[in-house]
Amino acid sequence: MTSPTDHAPRPRSPKRPETALPATGGKAPRPGPRGGTRGGPRRAGQGGWTPWLYLAPALVVLGGLLVYPIYQLGLISFLEYTQAQVSGGQPTTFQGFGNYATLFGDSQFWQVLLATVLFAAACVVTTLGLGCALAVLLTRVRALPRLALMLAALGAWATPAITGSTVFVFLFDPDYGPVNRILGLGDFSWTYGRYSAFTLVLLEVVWCSFPFVMVTVYAGIKAIPGEVLEAASLDGASQWRTWRSVTAPMLRPILVVVTIQSIIWDFKVFTQIYVMTNGGGIAGQNLVLNVYAYQKAFASSQYSLGSAIGVVMLLILLAVTLVYLRLLRRRGEEL
Repeated sequence: MTSPTDHAPRPRSPKRPETALPATGGKAPRPGPRGGTRGGPRRAGQGGWTPWLYLAPALVVLGGLLVYPIYQLGLISFLEYTQAQVSGGQPTTFQGFGNYATLFGDSQFWQVLLATVLFAAACVVTTLGLGCALAVLLTRVRALPRLALMLAALGAWATPAITGSTVFVFLFDPDYGPVNRILGLGDFSWTYGRYSAFTLVLLEVVWCSFPFVMVTVYAGIKAIPGEVLEAASLDGASQWRTWRSVTAPMLRPILVVVTIQSIIWDFKVFTQIYVMTNGGGIAGQNLVLNVYAYQKAFASSQYSLGSAIGVVMLLILLAVTLVYLRLLRRRGEEL
């Protein structure tokens, strides 16, 4: 005897959906050499020359503005190139490393190099200290004082170097400047002594450089989560301990950037020294490498020696830049 369910139709299993194949004769496309499919559309970025085509205009401009002048600078540094060669009176001769041997054998070059390094180091340390201190101050004052400080700092940053140098020379003038009267220094001349002249130039360089550090560090502090700083405060950390153990490590990539850029800017100072010390001070006591190269090339018409000094400066700054790039790569920053 059979049950009624024996003659009932059994449900069929659902059919699997058929995948549509491209028009390749019914065959599935084979994978391409880079994970794509042969015969299918190429992924974005597979064109090897496409990025270079977009970069070509910028590379042409950079080549004209940077590569060719650097090539000419290096070429002249290996030649005998003085006013006689410029005017066509004598032929240009190849000197090899003779100009560099003359330069490195000059004791004044090493004195100027040491003065440049020490002066740049003092400017960088002072600029970073003042900029970081004002950046922290911006986070603790009200909106109106913060706006006033930001506008004053940006005004100093936007002032041309020659204008700021002229203003500082007037402020510290022994006869008409108000600084000597306020400090009671009488007719003390800031530009007469070597160290006082370097101090005066340092003040102007820091005055026009600290706004960059202040604004950059302030932006980095505002990007730090408030919970981190609040946790440090609840743990009883002082303001200095919070900055040293919490804020500064989190701002390390930004501090590396502003430090390297400050080194590059302060190492090649020219306008402030030339304007405020009248071309390098009494008997060249306030010379830095940029002003020293200018004197050799244009005041003495020794263009080859001036070019050699420029190449040395380029190599020093290139070494600093390579250190900067290595630090960024070590910290996983995207270049």
